[in-house]
Order: sequence, then C-alpha cells, then structure tokens
Amino acid sequence: MKILIVRFSSLGDVVLSTPVPRLLKGKYPDSEIHFITKKEYCSVYYNNKSVDKVIEFNNNLYKTLLNLRREKYDLVIDLHNNLRSNFLKLFLIKTHLTYNKQFFRRWIYTNFKILTSINHITTSYVDTLSNLDITDDGKGLDFKVDEKEIIKLKNYQADFSKCSAVVIGAKHFTKRLPEKKIIELCDKINGPIVLIGGKDEVQTAKNIEIFFNSSNTLDNDIRNKLNKKTIIYNFCGKLSIQGSAGIIKLSKNVFTHDTGFMHIASALNKKIFVVFGSTHHNLGFYPYQTSFSVLENKILHCRPCTKIGLASCPVKHFKCMNDIKFDII
Repeated sequence: MKILIVRFSSLGDVVLSTPVPRLLKGKYPDSEIHFITKKEYCSVYYNNKSVDKVIEFNNNLYKTLLNLRREKYDLVIDLHNNLRSNFLKLFLIKTHLTYNKQFFRRWIYTNFKILTSINHITTSYVDTLSNLDITDDGKGLDFKVDEKEIIKLKNYQADFSKCSAVVIGAKHFTKRLPEKKIIELCDKINGPIVLIGGKDEVQTAKNIEIFFNSSNTLDNDIRNKLNKKTIIYNFCGKLSIQGSAGIIKLSKNVFTHDTGFMHIASALNKKIFVVFGSTHHNLGFYPYQTSFSVLENKILHCRPCTKIGLASCPVKHFKCMNDIKFDII
C-alpha cells in the first residue's frame, strides 16, 4: 500500500502529526508512506523511520498535483482539511480520510466561553485513522534531533544541561509575552538561560541579553525590581529548527509560549512551563503526553479570544500577558 499524508503547516501541527505515520506503519508494515509539507518544516520528518519520503510543498498546487498523481497512491490521509488539501484530494481521485478540525466547538469556546469536550489535536489526527481500525499506541510524539546538531552545540562554552531553554517567539502577537515580561520571567528562573527564537526575535533577544549580561541598563524601574542574577546565552536567529531542538533536548527544562517548539519539547519529553495568553490549553493544543505546568492569567473573562493567536489584543489592554504571574516557578 502506498500512502500520502498531507499537512502543509505549521511547525507545531507537523510535529503533532507524527504518531500518524508510526501507527500506519505498525498496521501496514510493508506500506510506503510519503508526507507532504512546506519546505521549512520538512526537517521534522527527515529522521523519522516511519516516513519513506518527505515531499516539499512549494505552494504551486497544479504542479504539486501533477507530481503526486505520478506516485499512484492507494490512500490519502488529509491532516490539514483546508482548501488546498481538499483540492489535492479531489483531483487525486483516491480513497481518502480527513481530519476533523472540531471547528465549531473551538468557535463556541473562543466566542462565548462555553467549553465542550475538545480533543487534543493529536488525538484528532489519530482518530482520522479509526476507519482503518487503528487506535493510539500511547507512545507520544516522534522527533529525532540530528546528532550532527548535538555535536555542534557541544562546541559552545555552555553547559546546556544546567540551562533552562526559553523560547521567546510565537507567530502571533497575542501569544507572545512583552519584552519586559520576558525579562521578569528570566529573572524568576534565576539561573543560566538559553534564548531560542527566529530572526523576528533577534532584537528582543539582544535587549534581554544586554539587560542581564551588561553593566548597562535598559530600564531602571524594572532593573531595580528584579534580582538580575540570570546569565543569558542568546541563540535567537542563529540556529535551524533542528539546532534549536538540540538545545531543547540538552536543556534542564523548557519555558515556551503556545508555539511549535512547545510541541518539539513534548516530543523530547522535557519538563515544560508553557505561557498561554490569548489562547488556552482547553482548546486542545497543550503539551502532549509530557509533564507540563501552565503560566496564565486565570481571572480574565475575555480569554480565550482566539484559537491560534491575533495581531493585537481585541480589547486593547492585553492583560492576559501584561498581568500574568510567574508564581509556580
């Protein structure tokens, strides 16, 4: 049997999909499994033994369709369920199974704060296979860090095993702590910290690094309130997904927003402290099958206001992040 799994994005969703090929391979050990996703997320599956081929999606649907039709698949597993994935299913004209997005239940919760039973997204991905008589094996997520990345990291003058990894980025504004709150969090951790993030977080990371590692000050008011005993190792904008995952693997624990690296940390079975702002763990995006603690403002009636994050706070005060406490650290 030849099987195509479709999940174009994002990083977290691609990581959360990893039990699916493993379960398919367990049911059909002689099958050939292909996974299609955007180029920037392909590395999630490069070391995955359950996937025989990773296909880069370049946003050209017509060309992609022509290439996929040559593969002559027997089954298509759609874990995205959007216009593009439905287009591929329609014109591949193959037997297919489609992921249930639980859209209405999440909409009810974010708009009216009425919570009904919402499955973790990985559970929903696995449930897509129910017609094949496949159930979850309880083994969690799969993510293998390339050993070459571990070797590179060992060349740095830092004992990552004694460090907390702090992921300072997130795709949407309302899922990110403001810079001053990240500084407060780092001070609360009060030990060696490795900052992880992409190019968009370079300036913020630099400011945090200067605040803790330099005799200069960015803000006297906040500086006087905090202990300022933290040591910062700044890797923002310097590493690939695999490199950042290597730091997470080596680290003592992980502090992260509701973002893709949270799920990589879950796959690596790390102790996680996750910050939820405009989103909420009841929406089904919490760390999967690993130990975690939630950092959130529990007294707001306006959250969650979104399931994926927004460009700005809808009610303008952004108290879900500005007033968050770090008491459990």
